[in-house]
Amino acid sequence: MKPAVEIHDTTLRDGTQREGISLSVEDKLRIAQRLDAFGVHVIEAGFPGSNPKDAEVFRRARDMTFRGAIAAFGATRRADVHVESDEGLRALVDAETPVCVLFGKSSAKQVEVVLRTSLEENLRMIEESVAFVRAAGRRVIYDAEHFFDAFARDPGYALETLRAAVRGGADTVVLCDTNGGTMPWDVERAVIAASNVGATLGIHTHNDAGMAVANTLTAVRAGVRHVQGTINGYGERCGNADLVAVIPALELKLGMRAVERLAEIAEVSRYVAEIANLAHDSQQPYVGRSAFAHKGGTHVAAVRLAPDTYQHVDPELVGNATRVVVSELSGRANVRSKAEELGLSSEHDREIVREIKEREAGGASFEAAEGSVALMLRRRTPGYRAPFRVHAFQVITSARDGVSAAEATIKLEVDGAIVHTAAEGNGPVAALDAALRKAIASAYPAARAIHLADYKVRILDGRDGTAAVTRVLVDSTDGVRTWSTVGAAPSIVDASLAALVDGYEIGLVMMNEEKREVA
Repeated sequence: MKPAVEIHDTTLRDGTQREGISLSVEDKLRIAQRLDAFGVHVIEAGFPGSNPKDAEVFRRARDMTFRGAIAAFGATRRADVHVESDEGLRALVDAETPVCVLFGKSSAKQVEVVLRTSLEENLRMIEESVAFVRAAGRRVIYDAEHFFDAFARDPGYALETLRAAVRGGADTVVLCDTNGGTMPWDVERAVIAASNVGATLGIHTHNDAGMAVANTLTAVRAGVRHVQGTINGYGERCGNADLVAVIPALELKLGMRAVERLAEIAEVSRYVAEIANLAHDSQQPYVGRSAFAHKGGTHVAAVRLAPDTYQHVDPELVGNATRVVVSELSGRANVRSKAEELGLSSEHDREIVREIKEREAGGASFEAAEGSVALMLRRRTPGYRAPFRVHAFQVITSARDGVSAAEATIKLEVDGAIVHTAAEGNGPVAALDAALRKAIASAYPAARAIHLADYKVRILDGRDGTAAVTRVLVDSTDGVRTWSTVGAAPSIVDASLAALVDGYEIGLVMMNEEKREVA
């Protein structure tokens, strides 16, 4: 049987200390439920003594069912204060969670400079606080703050603080790299030294030196069986150990049991990012959109023959998928893979590779414009007929009472008929988009559902001034799907129109294919 590791998630406490994250009570409860369904063993939901919001989280969590354990976080008692009189400890117990996480000082310097008390009093603070919470019927996980820095300066005292927690009744003592600067070899040495304190060892690392995941895995190899971290590595300063990288490594690299549903980890990562209102990192190990994306032609050719030639694990194990990116670095294998993905013929792969390279030399970029790539393939399919063709357009911008406005007129050929329409917008692109949709919808009513979702502009070489090539990337949506198209030209209006036209054309094609499948 594989050895098991207890996963302790602190996204809802330590993770919220990241700049730019603020989770509501509802946000925290939704994330806690998702983590519980994923199989996390301990979910640290906040610091009940610090703010009313966290107190409300714990109040509402009492009426919810969790397979794992919700944990409250707090500090050991204050110096020279009896445990019964310490407000923080009382708030911790009053949270009524099955698990409490207590943190205390491991470093003699921290005790003397920050707490301004004696080393002996600090040991009493740790032991008495743990004993108080244990007497209230809670499991206690003790977080030894600054442990690795403390061990480097005074290993004897650092280890004695762990023994104080064990005497108080802690069943797990966690070695914390609070400042995030410890190296893996020092982690290993300290974990081995702490292995005889009489409790399960845990690890809690920060990423200030870029070593959080490495330090966590090193600690596990040295004997740790309790792992703390956050989803996506969220946390103060440079963040915490990223559980989204740690958990797959534990299971797929070290052969250990960590969670029940590893294949859901990519979805969990995106879910937490969405609720935190942060962009998901496309290059995040295991779960990022680019984690198994292949761009170089030789790489794609090899992966088509044997996926493990350029992939360290099967992406399906972590809920991800192999992707082929089409760009100027592409070979025929890239185009064939994309054609297979879309269920299209790849017999014109040489021509398409040539067109991609020529258009990218002219300023286009197809890495993020898969809608435009799909059109290249479809336009070479026998019998393909574009749903419309632009004959002419004009955009006029003006200012009325200090407010800018634009009007666009466009002439299209739609199903053999000429359609000439006009529309207004708060800018030239918005006006063009409205006029284009209006003209197309006269023959294809489904076009009314297609709207501009995002619009990005990049000037490719500012040294050319107003003559520089402009690249426009457009995201379009029908309310269900989103697709991206690209245009490039010296004129921002021409580049925008090219991207918009591709967006409407591929959108109509996909809608039409969907109708045929349903029929």
